[in-house]
Amino acid sequence: MDNWQFWLAAAAMVLAVAATIYRALLRAGPAIAPAASYDLQVYRDQLAEVDRDLARGTLPAEEAARLRTEISRRLLDADRKASAEAAPPSRSATRLALLLALPVLGASALVYDRLGAPGYPDLPLAERLAMSDEMRAKRPSQAQMEADAPKPEAPPVDPAFAKLMDELRAAMKTRPDDQRGLELLAANEARLGNLAASRAAMEKLIALKGKSATAEDHAALAEVMVMATGGLVSPEAEAELTAALTLDASNPTARYYYGVMAAQVGRFDRTFELWQPLLDGPADAPWMEPVRAQIEDVAFRAGINFTLPDAKGPDAGAVAAAQDMSAGDRQAMIEGMVAQLGDSLATEGGPVEDWAKLITSLGVLDRKDEAQKIYTEALAKFEGRPSEQGFLKEAALNAGLTP
Repeated sequence: MDNWQFWLAAAAMVLAVAATIYRALLRAGPAIAPAASYDLQVYRDQLAEVDRDLARGTLPAEEAARLRTEISRRLLDADRKASAEAAPPSRSATRLALLLALPVLGASALVYDRLGAPGYPDLPLAERLAMSDEMRAKRPSQAQMEADAPKPEAPPVDPAFAKLMDELRAAMKTRPDDQRGLELLAANEARLGNLAASRAAMEKLIALKGKSATAEDHAALAEVMVMATGGLVSPEAEAELTAALTLDASNPTARYYYGVMAAQVGRFDRTFELWQPLLDGPADAPWMEPVRAQIEDVAFRAGINFTLPDAKGPDAGAVAAAQDMSAGDRQAMIEGMVAQLGDSLATEGGPVEDWAKLITSLGVLDRKDEAQKIYTEALAKFEGRPSEQGFLKEAALNAGLTP
């Protein structure tokens, strides 16, 4: 047993507690004085009163002698009763108490073995934060993480698509400043599993955009970098996530991966803070499943009492699936969902995904005028945030609007 010193000390403490309980039981007396002890005092007072009456001459000597004899007899009986009532518990009672106490002590040791950290040194908060900072500072670079990451098997490529990719790569060599071409190149290189090439294209794109690069651009680059390292967040990827969150603190991709990074360096409190708002996103969001699968464990490690809420109800995907229902059932389900979502956004607001969901659902219901009104309202709410407005524009197109 590796931590025998700890367990030896723990066993000694358990035995000491058991011995203390045993000694206390042997010495224990009733918490309230027995009735016989009160009788003793009464009889002593009566004897004193007889002596006083005899001295005053109010009591004949013969009567005084008779009373002394009677009171002394009662005094002896009361003394015997008091001694019996004050006796310690029997040996059988003591053994029973110990049989009850020892399992409690043993159970406490078992609980600590399961839930505690036997032999683990005390870690004050300042020391844990310092350890986290050290882990964060000692992370390898992106290049080193990519070199150490397992190489995934390349997916099969359709020959026609491979030919188009060769043409796109050749075209980008002659048009290196084509931003739209770089976007296509980065997306399709990632689709082919060429993550290093995708990252290079994304880096060129962000360099070309300069200050006009959006939070989504930085978050997309960070995501490719994390994929290339097998899920680890390098210092370079963290810098891109920081840039994304600086531009838009609510960007879900950046919040998810920054939370991953925080967990990797032991800052589960920061991970929980970043992930909890993501639970309000659409049920089919790419981050929803991993967040729901891990957030309770993250909360436990952060010392936070948290219960995972039930998953949200039908989303835009469910609306599309409802096309297989009967006309009446489909209409009732969609209208109920739309009414609930509309009320929630009107009273509490919500993330861009919920606004997009409402626009799409109104389009399915062929309520285009309402969808157009919600789209206009949502654009105003997300003014100055091009990535969110682009998301809304896509939802409007799916709803059949002309944004």
